[in-house]
Amino acid sequence: MYTLGIDIGSTTSKCVLLKDGKEIVGSSIVVAGTGTDGPSQALENVLNSAGVVREDISYTIATGYGRKIFQGADGEISELSCHARGVHFVFPDVYTVIDIGGQDAKVLSLNDQGRMMNFAMNDKCAAGTGRFLDVMASILKLDISDLEKEAAKAQNPASISSTCTVFAESEVISQMAAGTDLPDLVAGICQSVATRVASLARRVGIKERVCMSGGVARNAGVRNAMSKELGVEIVYSDMAQLMGALGAALYAYDKAKDSNPTVS
Repeated sequence: MYTLGIDIGSTTSKCVLLKDGKEIVGSSIVVAGTGTDGPSQALENVLNSAGVVREDISYTIATGYGRKIFQGADGEISELSCHARGVHFVFPDVYTVIDIGGQDAKVLSLNDQGRMMNFAMNDKCAAGTGRFLDVMASILKLDISDLEKEAAKAQNPASISSTCTVFAESEVISQMAAGTDLPDLVAGICQSVATRVASLARRVGIKERVCMSGGVARNAGVRNAMSKELGVEIVYSDMAQLMGALGAALYAYDKAKDSNPTVS
């Protein structure tokens, strides 16, 4: 039995196709989110990669910003619950999830069963999000994928004290004019994100193990800064950006079983 999870974010659409609630048989990521054809493209990609047609899908759950307007799902569940479920599937011993997406940052506290017990969220300001990194990369004339390798070269990371994206932008431009080395600026930017999100984590309470999910988790510069800021190891998976979609696919499997009690 196949079930599908689709995570429609502000900037990216992600799909995971699950077989019998255990085996990931397909996944896709399209850099186009809610309000675009990104969700449809992500769905088409995952079906094609797995050699499955839409009629083979027993149940589909949508999550993320665009979950309520996506017409191709049988139900929808919040991204908080889906990220918790997806992370627990990959890392059963994780109790704290730090999820940094395109336009928000969330910290989740999980119990032994992977259920969310508490959370804190920053969705009012771009600071500490993927959008913040996009803006900073643009100022520095870098591709977003270059930030990780530049941060690794830093000798004396710059101090970016502003917690507002607009003021931080001015601060970075001033440091550029003063001759601050590019790697030091990038490392300072990564540290700024970590500092901002770490304050959310402390509000929730940090219980090891700690995992990062979401697109920003792919940036080792931010992961390393977060680990240093919190004083804990950060667990990471190449599936970090797909955790929400994975959780949605797992919830879809639960729904499919409920509607077909003969399925084990």
